Amino acid sequence: MNHFTKRLADVDPDIYAALEAETDRQREGVELIASENLVSLATLEALGSAMVNKTVEGYPGGRYYGGAQNADRVESLAIERAMRLFGASYANVQPHSGSQANLAVFLAFLNPGDTVLSMNLSAGGHLSHGAGPNISGKWFDIANYGVNGDGYLDYDDMAETARSRRPRMIIAGGSAYPRAIDFDRFRAAADEVGAVLLVDMAHWAGLVAAGLHPDPVPVADVVTATTYKNLRGVRGGFILSHRTDLVRKLNSAVFPGVQGSVILNAVAAKAVAFHEAMTPEFDTYAQGVLDNARALAATLVERDVTVLTGGTDTPLLLVDLRPLDLTGVVASDVLESAGLTANKNGVPDDPESPRVTSGLRFGSSAGTARGLGVDEFTQIGHWIADVLEATRAGRADSVAPRIHDDVRAMVSRFPIYPT
Repeated sequence: MNHFTKRLADVDPDIYAALEAETDRQREGVELIASENLVSLATLEALGSAMVNKTVEGYPGGRYYGGAQNADRVESLAIERAMRLFGASYANVQPHSGSQANLAVFLAFLNPGDTVLSMNLSAGGHLSHGAGPNISGKWFDIANYGVNGDGYLDYDDMAETARSRRPRMIIAGGSAYPRAIDFDRFRAAADEVGAVLLVDMAHWAGLVAAGLHPDPVPVADVVTATTYKNLRGVRGGFILSHRTDLVRKLNSAVFPGVQGSVILNAVAAKAVAFHEAMTPEFDTYAQGVLDNARALAATLVERDVTVLTGGTDTPLLLVDLRPLDLTGVVASDVLESAGLTANKNGVPDDPESPRVTSGLRFGSSAGTARGLGVDEFTQIGHWIADVLEATRAGRADSVAPRIHDDVRAMVSRFPIYPT
């Protein structure tokens, strides 16, 4: 039947052209968005497998649909690998995203109106941790901690706010905070007020897996994460815990609490990511991610670009553009025209709106995945500084195209995917 044999280019040439153009864009530039990565060909094969056709609800051994033996095998492997990789006693690999994983944890422990203490969005927190437009900000009473004048997490402020607000849950982690977090300080604050401690390690799960970042799993009650970013896998979320007494509570919060059927091809790809992360090659990759992020930060500091906290302990770094009289939206657009894709991002005490911002966020995960090393990231840092200086001086139109040519020449030595 033609339904099973026609290729995408024949069935839908418009979508085919857009997908090919996106592959070309990734090939010809450097992805510096901290929440992006480049997956393996094996991951792409898992995503495009016939498992996409199968629908199940429930968990392995207790499905609500028949024909689930292979689905059970896939999900069981993903669960076992996640537990082994992170030394956890429990794993749930069904969440469609990190935000969905967080929502399930909220459902497991909170009632609408309960108080949650999390990092302020402007200090590097995440939307799903209580930002006003998010369901977490609409349904819960959100208290925030922030950073001090040097950009470091203010642990005293966090502990004092916990004492005064008595939250039911405390969240550690964020999406734009570059430094390692002292989880013991959070554990002490949570224990003092009887709060559940949730750690969202989405932006450094790969470093935890490789032993290059403090491990929250033995400390927190629950840990959420994503399988993309520096874990270098498919887009999706998962939940971990060292507490076996939470299995029923967390499983029921995911299904039927906030999700229905499982996206099984994504779960298969998650299993691939966990498998790949248990190899010596991944440990080398993770070390490269950290080394490259630090090289990028050091180069920008050398070029008088303001890097918050002066460096990073994670795959990401945050730049404050206010000393250059630039906005995030302008700088990110010009950088993209130079083949360097980053994202505008708020900074502490940002006077600009979230659509404009005064900052940029950079990440090293995707560039490292294609083989770029410290020398290349040092050069990238100089290119970024050149673009920012040219933009400030009104010369971006002449500088950006030249740099994009140089970027294409560099990345051509580090090809991605067979052509």
